[in-house]
Amino acid sequence: MRRRARAAEALAAGLALLAVTACGSRLPESAFDDRGASRTPAAAREPVRVGIITSATSPVGGATFTDTRDGAQAYFRNLNQKGGIQGRRVEVLTCDDGGSGVGNNECVHKLVDEQRVVALVATTSLDYAGAARVSRAGVPDIGGQPIGAAYDTYPHLYGIYGSLAPRRGTPGWDGKLYGGTEVYRYFKREQGARTAAVVSYNQAASAGYARLVTRGLKAEGYRVISEQVDFALPNFRAVAADMKDRGVDLVLDAIDAHGNAQLCKAMDQVGARVTAKVTNVQNWTSTVAADYKDAPHCRAALWATGASRNYQDTGHPAVRAFRDATAGLGTHAQWQLEGWAAALWFTDAARSCATDVTRACVDRFMNRGTPYTADGLLVPVTFRRLAAPPTHRRTCLSVAKWTDGKGWVTRSGDMDRTCFDVPQLSYQP
Repeated sequence: MRRRARAAEALAAGLALLAVTACGSRLPESAFDDRGASRTPAAAREPVRVGIITSATSPVGGATFTDTRDGAQAYFRNLNQKGGIQGRRVEVLTCDDGGSGVGNNECVHKLVDEQRVVALVATTSLDYAGAARVSRAGVPDIGGQPIGAAYDTYPHLYGIYGSLAPRRGTPGWDGKLYGGTEVYRYFKREQGARTAAVVSYNQAASAGYARLVTRGLKAEGYRVISEQVDFALPNFRAVAADMKDRGVDLVLDAIDAHGNAQLCKAMDQVGARVTAKVTNVQNWTSTVAADYKDAPHCRAALWATGASRNYQDTGHPAVRAFRDATAGLGTHAQWQLEGWAAALWFTDAARSCATDVTRACVDRFMNRGTPYTADGLLVPVTFRRLAAPPTHRRTCLSVAKWTDGKGWVTRSGDMDRTCFDVPQLSYQP
């Protein structure tokens, strides 16, 4: 399924999937359950508290994971200006976990145990070590970015791309997750690509995702060239020269944003021209012209794929609402739109509770089994618990190409109609 493939993309971009041993709650589980709480008129007028955990500072750079937080905060500001939820203001409590498991557990304790948030929204953590603790507390975590395997492991956690896994405390099915091949199918059918290079670091998460991409490409009939560079001292020029010599026309990667820019620069320097240099949703930003300023040829071949509507498609009312409310931001990014969608998702769940907004009520909305689109911002997101993984799945995707002077231009029409029935391949998180 492409949703899990996108989770792996985010994992590779973050360059870490650390083994986690989540700490137990400091309070008994019953202390977190709102179902028995009585409601008074005064309580109904209190703010609705939500938490946002972000690796705002982390080993991979300060701005790497903040876009989803910014998008969610923009939504809640806009919502409060319009009266909040049933007249109740939304109070947003943020926590920077520093990109560490220890910091993440501290944020979970602060928001869940001490500040008693109703839900977490748009979680974006390099090491979501506190995920088991959130799940045990029965706190719905809505629209988080699946950088690791937590959203395919625990109940009460609802990643932005959905999940079909059992979510009983172990990742996926017997420890394996599954990803689809629709991106590779798209570039083969629509752009005529035949020879693909997969560029990765000699780092576990990066190399692991590269293996999944390679399997998917081979399943779609590509000739695949594997290129690996040293994480500490990458020689992108040598990689670019080899790709040119071997006639590569499609480039995919398991490297970070800085590495992508350096790879593109090297490709321009050696004259490696490709049909498409495909990046992931994390790098789908308005800063491309600056980030790739030294690589005009590669920049002109830059594509992005995802499961959310292009943030530049302002002809769509939901995108226009997002852009109007975030006009003051210096830059725009697809992760901002997905953070906005996560906040909208929580709001729809909270509105289903009338004035009695509790963890349990919000969780019932999230667990109802109905596909969700955030007013058309997301490819329909589904949560089901399949006993066995699907072997094939019809999956839709959003596709955009960078064009200087225009930015990200949507290609191949509406994302809800750019769909493929593709095999699902297993990988180890």
